[in-house]
Amino acid sequence: MESCFPCLGGANNKKKRPPEKPQIPPASERPKIGPSSSVTKQDSFEVNKEAANKDIILSNGSDHHQIAAQTFTFRDLAVATRNFRPDCLLVVAIKQLDRNGLQGNREFFVEVLMLSLLHHPNLVSLIGYCADGDQRLLVYEYMPLGSLEDHLQDPSPDKARLDWNTRMKIAVSAAKGLEYLHDKASPPIIYRDLKSSNILLGEGYHPKLSDFGLAKLGPVGDKTHVSTRVMGTYGYCAPEYAMTGQLTLKSDIYIFGVVLLEIITGRRAIDNTRAAGEQNLVAWARPLFKDRRKFPLMADPALEGQYPSRGLYQVLAVAAMCVQEQPSMRPLIGDVVTALTYLASQTYDPEAHGNSCLVAPGTPPQTRTRSGGHGSTDQRGRG
Repeated sequence: MESCFPCLGGANNKKKRPPEKPQIPPASERPKIGPSSSVTKQDSFEVNKEAANKDIILSNGSDHHQIAAQTFTFRDLAVATRNFRPDCLLVVAIKQLDRNGLQGNREFFVEVLMLSLLHHPNLVSLIGYCADGDQRLLVYEYMPLGSLEDHLQDPSPDKARLDWNTRMKIAVSAAKGLEYLHDKASPPIIYRDLKSSNILLGEGYHPKLSDFGLAKLGPVGDKTHVSTRVMGTYGYCAPEYAMTGQLTLKSDIYIFGVVLLEIITGRRAIDNTRAAGEQNLVAWARPLFKDRRKFPLMADPALEGQYPSRGLYQVLAVAAMCVQEQPSMRPLIGDVVTALTYLASQTYDPEAHGNSCLVAPGTPPQTRTRSGGHGSTDQRGRG
């Protein structure tokens, strides 16, 4: 649910950036939740839910850290948004937990905790939350361009389709958000629910990861994995996690590979409207990975041939490595970021002769926009 909240964003609501490597307190040092909540002690995060108008407190041994998120009563949000009227000016996004859905109190408070402790340009910012009675709402920064899924699979007639350069920009930025969770947070965070609908787009198609209700603390020390019940979205889960419940950072790499394939092909991870052999995106792509001559078949038809052949081959190679069945064969997220950063820096100019020219970073593409295509031109061909 999205609506307006005009009184947010004042000087008193500004959040301080945490240290470069945010520390997540160990479970033994976190205060336990009250008996009224359904969160169990076995869960990775245990939070102390105070009254609706108080803050969540995290214990860090000798001192306490205030979570940098405002708390609101349900009445506060209902009044400020005129009972969540859709015609209000959108300056924030309000997400309401479906009381009949699968997510419960634990996922709600995990998301509050995650977004309050972790700050990065490619993670959505949490402004506040409501835990009033049985109401559970999150108040986010508003992302005006919607989700990546909207642009790839469900574009409205007036919505421009994503060109090659924009897709590479989104891919590398999403990878940087995941890199922050894996390499900067301590202990590392396994996102577990990366998908195109959870990549939100701001002005200039700047992407931010959202929806951290399923996130888990990663293994530390000599541990290789964490064991948990299998949760996520069908079509994205890594095969070893789906079969055993053993979750690792490499499980996220597999999921990122699926998202990267969505960005390249414009297809859904699972699409039951397609022929039997094409419904599962990874299963459809694997045979094509083995023959470079078939790589053009994997490019989104909406690109209308406007992409660099070399760039397509390279980004498909990255995706193929990410979706390897064996976790040990998948790259680290830092290596993925390095590869995609290079590809995103090689701006594609469809006006240049040869149709596959890569120009220097910072050179604006000279495109003639035609109706129904973002950055597409009348020129066709793959080069």
